Amino acid sequence: MVAINCDMGESYSIYRCGDDEGIMPYITVANVACGYHASDPVVMQKTVALAKRHGVKVGAHPSLPDRDGFGRREMKLERDELTAAVLYQVGALSAFLEAERMPLNHIKPHGALYGLASRNEEVAVAIADAADVFDVPLMGMANTMHEQVWGSRGPGFIAEYYTDLDYRADGSLIITREHAAYDPAVAAERSVRAVTEGVATSVDGKDIPMRADCICIHSDTPGAVDLAKSVHEALQPYLT
Repeated sequence: MVAINCDMGESYSIYRCGDDEGIMPYITVANVACGYHASDPVVMQKTVALAKRHGVKVGAHPSLPDRDGFGRREMKLERDELTAAVLYQVGALSAFLEAERMPLNHIKPHGALYGLASRNEEVAVAIADAADVFDVPLMGMANTMHEQVWGSRGPGFIAEYYTDLDYRADGSLIITREHAAYDPAVAAERSVRAVTEGVATSVDGKDIPMRADCICIHSDTPGAVDLAKSVHEALQPYLT
């Protein structure tokens, strides 16, 4: 069984990013921005309430403190600074979840923080230190430092496959500053393969091992609603 998750709640003030209302009916889990790369208190509150109306579980999507770069630029923080930054962001979202009487489902780092944690043990451990406070699973990529560090934690590890990003031949994810449009039919087909066959297609056309407990769609990918709908329809027999 598999979940469909989406990085969302990334609007800010009068600025809009992604069609959360359009996407929400086609996902089962929402990764909600916590203020460092995007979002603000009102956006967090509205996104959590929207998820509740659709029966969608909510996880925290903390970032490096990089609003101008949308959290997609690497920064160097000391281990204790990074743990504190994640605690701060997840704590903020948790307040809105408490207001709606909803549990925190998981934590998934955003952008450059996610990429750093996939390669750097100290970064991965710093994030785990924060997640231990909330006693929830961490979401990341299998066969990386995510799984090595986070997979041994009691609350568990959730492996995800990205249907709107590309992978290198070594299985590493190509994290872009701006997301390109993807063919919904191709994305759906590849998502099913990741779930049923345990493989993904790299940028050079090779099959690479892929564990997929959930499929991720980004709300700021062009055509994200159509993409989410296509993936949702294709994965109907496998959804949790």
